[in-house]
Amino acid sequence: MLKVMHSAANLPTPTPQWEDLIKLPAPNTTQWENIKTQLDLVLLALETLTGIGSEAMLSAAINLNLESRVPDRVALWRLRQSNPLRKGQGGRKKLDVEEARALVLIICYLAKQHQELIRRAVGLLEQMAENNREPHQAALLGDYIDAFCNTYQERMEEDSTISTDELTHLALKLLIDLLFYSGPGGHRRLWLALIDRSTKF
Repeated sequence: MLKVMHSAANLPTPTPQWEDLIKLPAPNTTQWENIKTQLDLVLLALETLTGIGSEAMLSAAINLNLESRVPDRVALWRLRQSNPLRKGQGGRKKLDVEEARALVLIICYLAKQHQELIRRAVGLLEQMAENNREPHQAALLGDYIDAFCNTYQERMEEDSTISTDELTHLALKLLIDLLFYSGPGGHRRLWLALIDRSTKF
């Protein structure tokens, strides 16, 4: 009995956010390809805006008791390589529901940490729109758009149909999304958005 209690005590305690996600609808099998792409792109927006890398993501996993699902750089790389748009065949081509939940919680944890920067960037975007100016004319937004577009082109398969304007639009849309994911209930918003958008592709 004591042995059973001891082993149970060593299991990571689910966070309230994890419990929330378990209660939400799970994706069906036809939605996974789009969900894998969306998760990777949200992470891409977050890292190109804030400059964070895999170390910050793994640290978030530890703080959220998710290291069993995202234990190291290789595991993180494989999860992100499950995005079908990614170059190379080295990644695992499947992502299970627990791994998807883990990535959602990591994204929202990091977005909350960088909420001030995200708010500043979205505020600048609104100002530029009000003044009829292009977003890239603001230094913060220009640097983010350039970093996003360059990193996207480095990591994703070549797609002659996607233009710089479309990539810029995607970067700015993801920036606004990050603001919602950085607030209270962000993990629920992101999870439901993943399922909703995957049905519209």
